[in-house]
Amino acid sequence: MSQAAPTPTPAPPAKARVPKTVWDLVFTLLIPIAILSPNILGSGISVADQVFGGGTAGNIRAYLLAALIPVAYVLWDLLVNRNVSPVALLGGAGAIFSGALAFWYVDGFWYAIKDSARSYLMGLLFLLSAATSVPLFRVFLDASSIGESPEHRAATQSAMRDPQVHRGLVAGTVVFAVVDLIGGVVNSVVNYLRVTARFGTDAFNAQVAEVNALMRIPGLVISLAGVFAAIWLVQRAVRARYGQEASLFEPAKLLSAMRQRGEAPGTAAGS
Repeated sequence: MSQAAPTPTPAPPAKARVPKTVWDLVFTLLIPIAILSPNILGSGISVADQVFGGGTAGNIRAYLLAALIPVAYVLWDLLVNRNVSPVALLGGAGAIFSGALAFWYVDGFWYAIKDSARSYLMGLLFLLSAATSVPLFRVFLDASSIGESPEHRAATQSAMRDPQVHRGLVAGTVVFAVVDLIGGVVNSVVNYLRVTARFGTDAFNAQVAEVNALMRIPGLVISLAGVFAAIWLVQRAVRARYGQEASLFEPAKLLSAMRQRGEAPGTAAGS
C-alpha cells in the first residue's frame, strides 16, 4: 500500500511590521509631548512632578528628556541600520546639534530662535554648497540612486555631472535652502507668539508641547514644498538636456534618452 505524503505544515504568517513613519511619529512627537504635558490626557499625571519631583528642577529635567529622546532615536536608528550615507550622516549631525541646543536654557525671543536653529543651519549649509561643485541637493539625489543597477547608476551620475543639469541642481539647492529658511522663520514666529512663559515652569513646558503639535503638519508641508520645487527644477534641466522622456528618477528612460543621443556612459560620446 502506498503511504500518503504527509501534509506540509503551513508556514506561520509573517508578523506585521510597524511602519517606520509610525515609530518616527511616536519618538519624535508623541512621547516628547507626553513628557512635557503637565496633565497627560487629563489623567493628572505629570512626568515633571511624578518622576522628577516637580518644581523648576523637575520641569527642566522633563524638558531635557523630551528634547533628547528624539535625538537618541535618530542616532539609534542610524547605528542599527548602519546607514553611513551622506544624507543619514547629515541627519545624525543635525540631531546632535539639536541635542546640544537643549542645554541652552532660554525663553522668549531666544527660545524662538533656538527652536528653529536646525532649519537655519541646514538652510545656510545648502546655500553655501550651491557655490561649490557638489550642491547638497545633488547629495540627496545621489543617495536615492544607490540601489540602482550599475548601468542605471552610471547614467544618473553622468547626467548630474552635465553642466546644464548641474545648473538645475544648483537652482534646486538654493530653492530648497530658501524654503527651509522660510520654514524656520515661520516656526520662530509661532514660538515667539505662543511660548511666552518663563523657562522651567509648567506653563513653559505645556506651551512647548502645544507648539510642537501645532507646527508638525505645517512644518512638514513647507519642507515638502521645498523638496518638490527643487525636484521640479532639476527635472526641467534634465528634460531640457536629454529630451522630454528623460527623468532622473526613472533611470531606464534616462539611459534610453542618452543612447538615442549617443551619450550613454561607456559610448564614445558619453565616456
